[in-house]
Parts: sequence; C-alpha cells; structure tokens
Amino acid sequence: MAEHLKYIWLLEELVKRDLKIKYRRSILGYLWSILNPLLMMIVLTIVFSNLFKFDIPNYPLYLLTGQLLFGFFSDATLQSMNSIVTGASLIKKVYLPKYIFPVSRILSSFVTMIFSLLALVIVMIVTNSSFYVTLVMLPLALLYIFIFSMGAGLILSVLVVYFRDVEYLYNVFLTVFMYMSPIIYPISIVPDWIKNIILLNPMTSYVDFFRDCVMYGQWPSFQLHCICITWSLALFFIGILIFEKKQKEFVLYI
Repeated sequence: MAEHLKYIWLLEELVKRDLKIKYRRSILGYLWSILNPLLMMIVLTIVFSNLFKFDIPNYPLYLLTGQLLFGFFSDATLQSMNSIVTGASLIKKVYLPKYIFPVSRILSSFVTMIFSLLALVIVMIVTNSSFYVTLVMLPLALLYIFIFSMGAGLILSVLVVYFRDVEYLYNVFLTVFMYMSPIIYPISIVPDWIKNIILLNPMTSYVDFFRDCVMYGQWPSFQLHCICITWSLALFFIGILIFEKKQKEFVLYI
C-alpha cells in the first residue's frame, strides 16, 4: 500500500496534464464541460421530442441525466483505452505502476463530468424542476458508474496493447451501447423482446438510479442498489485481474 501511495503525486500531475491538453488553445476552456452537454441536449431534444413525440415530462432533464452518465463512460473508456500505448516512452524508461496511466485518464474524465453537473443544475432551474432530498444519493450514483468505468478502462487498455483494432471496434460498440440504453427514448416504446435486453444492460441500471435521485425524487430500491454494485464490482475486479496478469508483458508490445 505504501508503495502505491508514494505515486499519488504523479497521478495528480497526470490528471492535471490530461485536463490541460484537453482544453489547450480553447478560448472557453472548462466552460465547454458545461456547454457541450447543454448544446447536445438542446439539439437532441429538438430532434427526438418532436420526431417521436415522447410522452415524457421534462424531456430535456430526462435526456441530460442519461447523456451525462453515458458521456462520462464513453469519454473515460476511450481516453483510458490508449493510455498504455501513448505512455510507452515513459513506461520503457522508468519503473512506474502501469495502472496509473489508465486511472489518470478516467479520473480526468470524472473531473470533467463533475463540471458538467453544473449543466444539470442549469436545466433543473430553467425547467422549474424540484430539488428533491434524494439528491443526497447523487454521489453514490456517480461512484457506481466510476467504478464500472474503471473496470472497463483497465480491460480496454490491456486489449489495445495486443490488438490495435479494438480501438475501431470499440467506437462501433459505443454507438450500439448508447442506442441499447434508455438515454434518448423511454423503455416503454420498445418491443418486449428488446426491452428484456435493455434491462440486462448495466447502463440502464445506472441511468435509472440517477434519474430516481434527480428527476423523480425516489429513493433507489434495494434491488437497484444491488444490481449497480454487482455490475460495478464485477467489472472492476475482472479489470484488475486482467491488468495484473498482463502488465509485465506490455513492454514487449508497445
């Protein structure tokens, strides 16, 4: 444990570096963390609310709650996926715990999402939404998706070391994953056989948990807690096991 703690400073520096690179030469800088989800929400609301005529009260907030969680997962996994390959020069020169590279990318994406929550507050105020006491569960919702993303990021960072094509295949997977999650549409409009598949999608559980806290003022059920915890811890420990087993071979392939 002590050996890992002494690298916390490096982890902090890598996170700062990633954030600086992300917003380098950007006039608005960190404001894009707020503006980007807001602009996407406005465009998608105009298109889908009119195209499909969803019977969802406060559709902008419904859309944004799903968009924020999926956006974090997408960004975190995409950023961590190439972290080992792009950190090859440093890995070959000095000894460092290799997990620092994917973890720093996921943490930088998480920081960006925290800024993006201001967009959520703005939409709630503009749409005259209630600020329920269940919002105290929000950190737990973010923790669940963070742990899940960490596991996925560790697995992907290993796969890309051995198979570079994973990067292109994963972009296709993310598109399918998004449309198989109830982010832009209510699950009630899909056929039963597709609904069963969507309910097995872990992102569905995370989004439902988030919406219960933010939109509906409901305390997430014990069953929903168990589903979120199971998915998060299962993928997290699988990611650790795969990463620990393969990390010694990285220098041979990067």
